[in-house]
Amino acid sequence: MSGIRSVKDSVLDRTLAAGSPDRFGYEWNNYSELRPEYEEQFLGWTAHLKPADWRGLVFLDVGCGMGRNSYWPMIYGALGGLAIDVDDRSLSAARRTLASFPNVRVEKRSAYEISCLDEFDLVYSIGVIHHLEHPTRALAGMVRAAKPGGRVLIWVYGLENNRWLVSVLDPLRKALFSRLPVSFVHHLSVYPTAVLWLLLRLGFGRTAYFDLLRQFAFRHLRSIVFDQMLPKIAHYWPRATVERLMQEQGLVEVRLIWVNEMSWSAIGTKPFPASGHQPPCLLCDRVNRI
Repeated sequence: MSGIRSVKDSVLDRTLAAGSPDRFGYEWNNYSELRPEYEEQFLGWTAHLKPADWRGLVFLDVGCGMGRNSYWPMIYGALGGLAIDVDDRSLSAARRTLASFPNVRVEKRSAYEISCLDEFDLVYSIGVIHHLEHPTRALAGMVRAAKPGGRVLIWVYGLENNRWLVSVLDPLRKALFSRLPVSFVHHLSVYPTAVLWLLLRLGFGRTAYFDLLRQFAFRHLRSIVFDQMLPKIAHYWPRATVERLMQEQGLVEVRLIWVNEMSWSAIGTKPFPASGHQPPCLLCDRVNRI
């Protein structure tokens, strides 16, 4: 039995490693500050929801990184939640970001092993599942964790308006950057960032995304460039694929919004079982006792 477990653990380790958690951990360890402009990005990534819609919700943040995507819901009045990631540096950064919110638990769990059932009003993952080897497995776990009648939201890279990136820059990431030590990739990131910084000031890029980038400080822009360079996997999905991902997990009332003409925010509702019975929310009970 121990041999079987060790094989399973080895397979899981390889699966987790394919999602580059250690490389993103390096990123969040170096870019853990909470910038005001992060709120504008968050509102775009969760465009289906207004700040008031978070009030009273219990949420699950899958792949929380440095915790900023749990921070804003708490500012908006969420009741509490659970933020999960697998890299210790990411988790340390998230705990610092969320230190003023005791109703948010930060725990070491992977997107493949959420181990929650029918608990959360809203389960979301911002910029994570498009980096995973098995995105449908992660999404299935997110749906299981949502309450019947609760919602599941993802933000992912779009293929629309990114074909130039997929055809030119993404092969360079796959062949070179994803294989280099992440610290060296971080050093290299300053050079394309400088070029992009100059191009943006010369008027390059006519989409809403480039208009947004023009507002950012150099350090913030570098973190975005670095984020594009470091992962082993990066999927760029067209609208139809994102919609199908959500519908195949049994979600209903699936809606999509094109964010900054470059990416997709998708939300769907977990239907009630045929009996109409709604199980109790275990995390809600724990939050209410704090």
